[in-house]
Amino acid sequence: MSLIDQLKDQMKQAMIAKDKARLGTIRLALAAIKQIEVDTRESLNDDQVIAVLTKMVKQRRDSIAQYEAANRSDLADIEAAEVNVINTFLPKPLTSEEVDAIIAETVTEVGAATMADMGKVMGALKSKIQGRADMGAIGALIRAKLK
Repeated sequence: MSLIDQLKDQMKQAMIAKDKARLGTIRLALAAIKQIEVDTRESLNDDQVIAVLTKMVKQRRDSIAQYEAANRSDLADIEAAEVNVINTFLPKPLTSEEVDAIIAETVTEVGAATMADMGKVMGALKSKIQGRADMGAIGALIRAKLK
């Protein structure tokens, strides 16, 4: 079952359960996916859907930080609930040991030796860890390895 089909199935289940918060979040995700499909005029595969969902999580985490800075915990809680719903559709996150191993493997795979090679490493890593680790944190780990 594709990820889009899973989202649609979970949307139906949320409707039956009258879970408005979950239903709203799933509808937002499906709308974002549909918007990209309309813009590009092609159907998204699971990797592309994961990229959309990952972007949604990142946006919500940024919003949570801003709401907490403004002492709006009520809005931060809503965003956190949306993150939890979206995360149920993303692949299982990698552990720090797994991330280190994948980075080391990719660095040797592309033959990276200096910071000038960071783009090559990031490009090769993106498909391997998309939606399973924070790319910002990955960048810092790669910089540490390439010094």
